Amino acid sequence: MYLTLEEKGKLFAQHGKNEKDSGSAEGQIALMTKRIEHISNHLKSNRKDFNSERSLVKLVGKRRNLLKYLIKKDIMRYRAIVKELGLRK
Repeated sequence: MYLTLEEKGKLFAQHGKNEKDSGSAEGQIALMTKRIEHISNHLKSNRKDFNSERSLVKLVGKRRNLLKYLIKKDIMRYRAIVKELGLRK
């Protein structure tokens, strides 16, 4: 896989509470953003890979739903994660 356990741990430690905190919304959004970047780069060189394109669209939708949840739950956490990851919103 493109992400090792150490890289995931660093990602969760940076955006979650600790490296084992894979359930927080911020950690999940950060992981999805990493996966979206990976699939986007793959699709640049493999334009006809429609299965990857479909998974990219589904991931973007899941991330959007998590961001909506975070807006309703705590707007300051939402603003912080959008700023850290450089998302457009």
